[in-house]
Amino acid sequence: MNRVEHVMGFPVSLRIDDEGGGSRMDETADALFAWLREVDARFSPFRPDSEVCRYDRGELRLPQLSADLTEVLDLCEQYRIATGGAFDVRLPGRPLDPCAVVKGWSVQRAAELLTAAGARRFILNAGGDVVVSGGPWRVGVRHPEHADQLCTVLELTDGAVATSARYERGDHIVDGRTGRPATGLLSLSVVAASLTEADATATAAFAMGPEGVDWAAARPGCEVFAVDAERRVRRTAGFPVATVAA
Repeated sequence: MNRVEHVMGFPVSLRIDDEGGGSRMDETADALFAWLREVDARFSPFRPDSEVCRYDRGELRLPQLSADLTEVLDLCEQYRIATGGAFDVRLPGRPLDPCAVVKGWSVQRAAELLTAAGARRFILNAGGDVVVSGGPWRVGVRHPEHADQLCTVLELTDGAVATSARYERGDHIVDGRTGRPATGLLSLSVVAASLTEADATATAAFAMGPEGVDWAAARPGCEVFAVDAERRVRRTAGFPVATVAA
């Protein structure tokens, strides 16, 4: 099965390589994309009627929040504390924006729908952040300055990889400690067991700047590939770079 839809502002592609499954996998794919559309409606900071916006305006109190939003806000707070405030979804003068956690968290949940339905070999790509199962799968990481080139290719069997960078949306990641855009890195990719961890860690580390590379590398189960503003590459020893066939 191969399927692509535009959800949450970016393309989401799903490939399932299991034999059989038929209509059951079609139904699961339907449920997966329905879940992502639901997340967009409930968590978008750009939709005035979303749960996030209603909470930010004070129309909802903590006891009234869904279990999902409560979980997301708890994760946001964990990363804020862990980064000393560099990662912060409540920047002064700006609306609440938990997207840096919501994306990875929701796509990981979508991957779990596939696993629960019996899918064993799949790749789910959400705007360049990827969850895989039953590999090996090869995943390319875009060069931070040349859109038609890759800076590395990794090989994953089960797990996730997420990249934070400046090339798609400019200097959109802000260091919450200073209130200024984070410009010390060009891109930073994190491999972890789940996309929840990989995506949030990549964004949080990027907000920290060069010091975020070591911070991310010290987190249990995380491997890192980064390019700093001076074009120097930093990579942890366990980052799963694909071998090139002779």
